[in-house]
Amino acid sequence: MTKDLHELTLIEASALLNSREISSEELTTSVLNRIEAVEEKVHAFVTVTRDKALKDAKSADKKRSSGENGPLLGIPGAIKDNMCVENVPTTCSSRMLENFIPPYNAHVVDLLAGAGAVIIGKTNMDEFAMGSSTENSAFFPTHNPWNTEYVPGGSSGGSAAAVAAGEGFFALGSDTGGSIRQPASFCGVVGLKPTYGRISRYGLVAFGSSLDQIGPLTSTVAGSAAVLNAIAGHDNRDSTSIPETPPDYTKSLDHEIKGVRIGVVKELLNDGIDSSIRSAILKAVEVLEKSGAIVDLDASLPSIQHALSVYYIIAPAEVSANLARYDGVKYGYSPVDDGTMWEVMEKAREFGFGPEVKRRILLGTYALSAGYYDAYYKKAQQVRTLIRQEYTNAFEKYDVLLSPTTPTLPFKIGEKTADPVAMYLNDICTIPTNIAGIPSISLQCGIEDGLPIGLQISGKPLDEEMVLRVAYAYEQQTTWHTTRPSL
Repeated sequence: MTKDLHELTLIEASALLNSREISSEELTTSVLNRIEAVEEKVHAFVTVTRDKALKDAKSADKKRSSGENGPLLGIPGAIKDNMCVENVPTTCSSRMLENFIPPYNAHVVDLLAGAGAVIIGKTNMDEFAMGSSTENSAFFPTHNPWNTEYVPGGSSGGSAAAVAAGEGFFALGSDTGGSIRQPASFCGVVGLKPTYGRISRYGLVAFGSSLDQIGPLTSTVAGSAAVLNAIAGHDNRDSTSIPETPPDYTKSLDHEIKGVRIGVVKELLNDGIDSSIRSAILKAVEVLEKSGAIVDLDASLPSIQHALSVYYIIAPAEVSANLARYDGVKYGYSPVDDGTMWEVMEKAREFGFGPEVKRRILLGTYALSAGYYDAYYKKAQQVRTLIRQEYTNAFEKYDVLLSPTTPTLPFKIGEKTADPVAMYLNDICTIPTNIAGIPSISLQCGIEDGLPIGLQISGKPLDEEMVLRVAYAYEQQTTWHTTRPSL
């Protein structure tokens, strides 16, 4: 074997496990050694559960020796640190939850355990998933494996960086406004945000409840489909979970895309997009056309020009409600000083929350306050309905919609921390699909100045099969997915 074990794709590793050429213990040890070798440069992990991972790997090997098989059995992966893992710290990269150890698993973690996956640790993130660079972590910033002077994106930057650096064959992230796809683009991996409700949010620490969605980050589209198979499905503990049995997503990958109707969203390919990114997207379109797809470069969603404004009213409003529980009395960091309940609450929030979290709580509380609710929050919800309707209309004409994942290449650490609005603009291409609740994937389609470029493919509600099918067709006609950062 010419590759080190940690360099394999999830599908390659699974095949070797199924054929008994390697053991899960060997595979897991290789990944853990890789973490030890590169974490000083990358800082993808908040917690590494080495002993538990090796124990679970040995258990997976015993299952295989007794005849069990499965695409994720014995495969090491990581979990973003806003999803509960029993008896493992879940901090949301915040001082507010620094000492929280949940007594239960998130639903997706239970499903991964049932599939035999090996959890190797919890990944770093922007605090409470609020950010686009993973610089808002209360502990440390994560670095982009392609160039460690640059950010990996956010808020799931730790998960994306871990996969790109070979520190896991998959990682779970959460996506509220692009927090899976934007770091996937910056780190040159595959990031999938499924339809809202396709995956249970039980055990995910809430940010924006009408927007949050869990999804996988992997090195290939086939790996993404395999993980989605394991974690998708109904959960009666989540009232937004769709009561429908999902299909086998891996079966749709090999279908040809001849005749598939693709619309390129012209509002997301305008002068606000870097020329290098626009060029890469148009070259990707040519590849899909050669594969038989019918492409329209003039697909239009006029109202998505308002998506960023809508998001930064609705999401902070939901933040102000969801984070009200962290008061130092019922939940979260509690100051040791004596004082009244109100003094304890004030100190808990002052020292427990970072500046970006405070900023969004203030924005949301303002938007929901008397006298401003109708002018801001109600109006944002009305425009949200318009955006959803425009997507519905577009999907009567197209099977999928294409756009860049991000308007710019990755930026240097510290470059945008003093300008929150400039940071928010990084999500301008990803936010619309969260508002509409539709599935969307990012995969690499180019490299410029040694940094990856992401192609975004979005589909109809519950049509992850078509999104994955088009993404896989593009991936198989190119070699971008074989490129790796040289740490």
